[in-house]
Parts: sequence; C-alpha cells; structure tokens
Amino acid sequence: MLDQAFGQVYTKFKLHFYKQIFSRFEDREATLTTVESFCMEVIIALGEPTIAQFSHMMNLSTPNAAYKINSLVKKGYVERIRSTADKREYHLRPTQKYLDYYNISYSYLHLVMERAKKRFAPEDLARLEDMLRIVSDELMPEIPLPELKT
Repeated sequence: MLDQAFGQVYTKFKLHFYKQIFSRFEDREATLTTVESFCMEVIIALGEPTIAQFSHMMNLSTPNAAYKINSLVKKGYVERIRSTADKREYHLRPTQKYLDYYNISYSYLHLVMERAKKRFAPEDLARLEDMLRIVSDELMPEIPLPELKT
C-alpha cells in the first residue's frame, strides 16, 4: 500500500506539471521540446553542472549533450558560466526565462507544502522530512544530487 500511496503523490505532481505545461502550448508560450524539458530538469537538479557532468547523468556522449545544450542556450533557457577554478570548464546555469517557466511545478509544490503545514502537527512534518531525506540519501544512491542549501 505504501508504494501505491507514494506513486499517487508522485503521479499527481507530474500530472499537475504536464497540465500547466500543455496549457502554455495553447498560448504558444512553450518553446521547449519534451527532451529539452527533461534536460532542463536535470540541469536544475544537478545545480549548475558542467557539460561533462550533465552528459554523464543523462548517459549521453559529450557531443550529443553539447548539441542539446547549444539548443537550450540559443532559446535563452541556459547560460554557460566559466568556471573560476578551471577556465577551460563551463557550468550550465538556467536563465531567469527558464526559472519563470520552471516555477509552474514548484509553485504547486509550495502550495501542497503549505497545506501540509496546516494539516499536520510540526512533529509529524519533521518526521516526514527525516524520512524523505533518508529515502533520498540512503535508499536512492544511484542518483546523486548536490547537497540542499538550508
């Protein structure tokens, strides 16, 4: 039953995001392909990765990854930031244009979290947070993410 409950929550977040994205197609505001949307999700999740880090996570060749990144740069969703540590290396940073687009999904996450804060006791929320951190950090080691900033 736990897997079904978790699956329902995950599915509802995805469906809400897709619903919002498709509503933008009607207004002709959406310019990202599906694959580009996935690429942007990875860039956000990795927290300004290099092209090599991005290609490794996506299991793409570096030239294929660079091609996808170039398309995102041309559309104005990503900028390349030169590394201060290694001048040959560039980090991928989402632009404000993408962040405005991306906030569609995070505004719903924040709404659900505000509802949870009203519905559940603080100690229950703290326990849920602990459990989610354990799931992320210990039970999903295949997908490393940068540390959360608190």
